[in-house]
Amino acid sequence: MLELLLPPPVDPLWDLTEAYGADARPERLNLVLGVYRDDTGTTPVMAAVREAELRLAERSASKEYRGLSGNTAFNRAMLAMVLGEGGGAADRAVAVQTVAGSGALRLLADLVCRTRPGATVWISDPAYVNHRPILEAAGLAVRTYRWVDAEGRSDTAGLLQDLAQAQRDDVVLLQGCCHNPTGVDPSARAWEELAGLAARNGWVPFVDLAYHGLGDGLETDLAATRLLADRVPEMLVAVSCSKNFGLYSDRTGCAIVLGASRASLRHVETALQNAARTLYSMPPEHGAAVVAAVLEDDGLRALWRAELDGMRARIEANRTGLAEQLAGLGRPAEAAVLARQKGMFSMLPLTAPQMLRLRSRYAVYGTTAGRINIAGLPADRIACVARGVAGVLGEDGA
Repeated sequence: MLELLLPPPVDPLWDLTEAYGADARPERLNLVLGVYRDDTGTTPVMAAVREAELRLAERSASKEYRGLSGNTAFNRAMLAMVLGEGGGAADRAVAVQTVAGSGALRLLADLVCRTRPGATVWISDPAYVNHRPILEAAGLAVRTYRWVDAEGRSDTAGLLQDLAQAQRDDVVLLQGCCHNPTGVDPSARAWEELAGLAARNGWVPFVDLAYHGLGDGLETDLAATRLLADRVPEMLVAVSCSKNFGLYSDRTGCAIVLGASRASLRHVETALQNAARTLYSMPPEHGAAVVAAVLEDDGLRALWRAELDGMRARIEANRTGLAEQLAGLGRPAEAAVLARQKGMFSMLPLTAPQMLRLRSRYAVYGTTAGRINIAGLPADRIACVARGVAGVLGEDGA
């Protein structure tokens, strides 16, 4: 049997991470994986999370199975956070806990395949590296729409022109904020136009929320998702708690489905439960219990929001610092592109060969597409990265 197994494609991010681990240079810098790191290079446990864990440990609740939908308190808290308190869209939505945001993407992709087997799912170009594999693994056809123009700005005209071709049974995957990998988001006006296009043409928005709170603030980062929820009858939302709660290894996420009415959702939760049963049975409890404990306690919620604001401020300072350093090295155009971006990631204005040289000559690891994790950049290494970027650009006379 095993001799028939053809060489599978390797995951590009983890392949780069392994290469970084094998690099003996002490100055090497890993900006590949999307994890928040402080200036010591550590991914910290948030104080609100640590306090919630202590309270949960003191309570010593049973580790009995929680059920296929996971932690119901967590699901309620996710609906309230994403769609807003006090009814509205949340009253016609159902949520189930998942194995992180990736698990939510896959469960919802399976739901699309079951309910709209001929549907095409549209994703941005460029897209998060795992979007296409997840969708295609669920048996869905994938097409792309334009996202950024040649100057690294949001390509609103191209985006709307491409999505005008989406059919009534199609699904459009949109990142709700802090686009990965580009760091470029549409304007508020562009989101309004997208919502109107979805409502007129009947395609279903599928929102991926992984970085809310790390762009312009939690409420602002959720505004586009809430706008879509108010304008369209049906919507899918995949939510990750990895980044904004720092629960990377606890694999905590949520799949949300909005229907035209509460009655239209009568089979949705069971369908999601059945899909989960065949994939992983049920999600892990710990991270969901932590998030529920934080969001249900006023003091912990306030502490978490303050910590999240601090993380966002550090990310903004890193991006601003890198842009200023690049400008000072005679690269004002490239600096301006970086300064406009937001969220955990930035796209360096480098080609794949230039990114390889940045790695080999300056020990800075990013993806070949140019993405770096700006949230993992120590402040004392910003000048080094800027010199590397300017250096490889200068080598090519760019």
